Amino acid sequence: MTDSNMHSTDPTTETLGGAEGNTTEKDPEEWVTGNEPMTGAQRSYLDTLAREAGEELSADLTKAEASEHIDRLQEKSGRAS
Repeated sequence: MTDSNMHSTDPTTETLGGAEGNTTEKDPEEWVTGNEPMTGAQRSYLDTLAREAGEELSADLTKAEASEHIDRLQEKSGRAS
């Protein structure tokens, strides 16, 4: 490690995350790609969930918006894991 590079590249001392609980789940609002259009898989699953719930949703949702609707509709339908 040099003065100009304060990050160690030694994998035995490198750490990720912290003691903040589950670090594998990130709020959709914090996703780097959250503003991109929803994926085909999201669209298909969201279509199924919305039909079952009797709801209509916009077809031009972002990945983050789709994820939030999926979570909400899963809770509503009892499909939440």
